[in-house]
Amino acid sequence: MGDIFGHVFRISTWGESHGGAVGVVIDGCPPRVEVDPKAIQRDLDRRKPGQSLITSQRREGDEVEILSGVFEGKTLGTPIAMLVRNKDARSKDYSEMLEAYRPSHADYSYDAKYGFRDHRGGGRTSARETIGRVAAGAIAKTLLAGRCGVEIVAYVRSIHHIEADVNPNKVRASQVEKNAVRCPDPEAAEAMYEFVDQMRREGDSAGGIIECVARKVPPGWGDPVFDRLEADLAKAMLSLPATKGFEIGSGFAAAQMKGSEHNDEFYATKGKIRTRSNLSGGVQGGISNGENIVFRVAFKPTATILRPQKTVSPEGASVTLKPRGRHDPCVLPRAVPIVEAMTALVLADHYLLQKMNETE
Repeated sequence: MGDIFGHVFRISTWGESHGGAVGVVIDGCPPRVEVDPKAIQRDLDRRKPGQSLITSQRREGDEVEILSGVFEGKTLGTPIAMLVRNKDARSKDYSEMLEAYRPSHADYSYDAKYGFRDHRGGGRTSARETIGRVAAGAIAKTLLAGRCGVEIVAYVRSIHHIEADVNPNKVRASQVEKNAVRCPDPEAAEAMYEFVDQMRREGDSAGGIIECVARKVPPGWGDPVFDRLEADLAKAMLSLPATKGFEIGSGFAAAQMKGSEHNDEFYATKGKIRTRSNLSGGVQGGISNGENIVFRVAFKPTATILRPQKTVSPEGASVTLKPRGRHDPCVLPRAVPIVEAMTALVLADHYLLQKMNETE
């Protein structure tokens, strides 16, 4: 069941990094949702490797094939199957990983669980698995925009010690796409690019934070107590490769505030209930309150670095590993569309759950 995500709008991803293809099956998507293959491809192009010097140089077209569930540009309400073929795998670059566990990677934990693993490119632990999520997320975005007007924008907030100055209430997708880092603050983006390029040249890597805002989400989405909206968002984000933290609204900063400082005061305007601040991040009691949903996701530095590191073999012998292959010195620029996709999948699911509640 670990490959299935969602309650009503459900996806099942499949495939390995160096297998024949990777893909997704969507179940529960309503009929008559407009599907534009070019829109799906645009998001996949934002995720694919080889976009710039600071991303993996694996050369993949990542061209999506829609196999079922769509007819004459609209969803049928039946399962939607999509795949992307792997065309530029270099499995020989991973031969060392068969005999040595990469530090901070999933090599050892996969062996501990299954007693067997696909060492080529990380198998299912590779970020290449996220292709299916992005393809499905593109359809979820269309559903949300068409039915509710929801808009989702993610961007790089920080890399290592470099932090952008960004207002999540005003940032636009066009600003995010103006540079290779996907940071809407031009000055910070330039510094980030130079730092990541330095890490690339040194065979090292860097982590950072992606911030995401979802606008025009109606109040009332989310189901207490175990299916809280922020809980599902947290699970979605922490299911992504290389993630280590999630916070919504004020997040961990709330621990250093008083109630009088943190509480969002309500007021009424034009027949709507609003809050004067949004330290709750658009979710209160696990349910959306109509304000912008704002959260952040922390990504660790890429585990596979091109430097010698001490580790052990599967037999426990001490060895020194210097990996080969093509890896991102920083995953964040390519992770932006993945965060958007997972946000869309969660919100599409809660939209349909809310529709079911309204008809009961």
